[in-house]
Amino acid sequence: MNAELLLRFVLGCDRAYLFAHPERELTEQEESHYQSALAERSRGVPAQYITGHQEFWGMDLIVTPAVLIPRPETEHVIETALGLLAREGPISSDREEVSGTGIRPDSSPVRIVDVGTGSGAIALALAKELPDAEIHATDISAPALEIARANTARHQLEKRIHFHQTDLLANLNPPFDLVVSNPPYVGESEEDQVQMEVRKFEPRPAVFAGVTGTEVIARLIPQARAALQPGGWIVIEISGTIVGSVRHLLEGWESIEVIDDLQSIPRVIRARKPRA
Repeated sequence: MNAELLLRFVLGCDRAYLFAHPERELTEQEESHYQSALAERSRGVPAQYITGHQEFWGMDLIVTPAVLIPRPETEHVIETALGLLAREGPISSDREEVSGTGIRPDSSPVRIVDVGTGSGAIALALAKELPDAEIHATDISAPALEIARANTARHQLEKRIHFHQTDLLANLNPPFDLVVSNPPYVGESEEDQVQMEVRKFEPRPAVFAGVTGTEVIARLIPQARAALQPGGWIVIEISGTIVGSVRHLLEGWESIEVIDDLQSIPRVIRARKPRA
């Protein structure tokens, strides 16, 4: 599959063209480019970094080694966030909600912040699905924000997403209705269990959080509680290794729920800030 993907990348074609033209011979330049791509892949470089692209939520995103490669599992974060807004919406203490829509009757937009946006995948998916929402996205990495902005421009959403170079939620203007995040959550003690290509090529600060894997989340949760409207939600991607610890960190929140991925592995945790 990687060989086919790289061949399509070199030829600039889709899969249908590739199979419809089995007689197609590579030019000398194409052959050289293809062999170089195969050599990179053979030493472990992820195919997405070679091609510079990854699909997420039906969107083609630019990716470089400056950002974590978006993964299908993270789409559960989007599904969870959209489900909350569609079913009941984040209700603030001073604004009445239109039932079942999450849209404010006073026309003020739902305010969402994606913490640690990386390539911008989560923020872009939410902007795509929620045209009336006010979306903010943060990252401590300037190179990552460059990629996120490029992706936003490619999908013509640059007027919809406000980017901030900051640590988690520092220096933002609350309150927000929804905080979403795919933070680093792998513990350094688990490093030998992580795929080699992830350890070697993906940005370490986006993968490893510290010794236990909960260090970043432990800072994010109290910041989110301070930044959210009463009744607002936090949605975080996690792993089965840390689910118990994160539940403990959310003590005092309401409606805590863990959502499993398609392999029945805990993947997302959500919780609601108390109204009072």
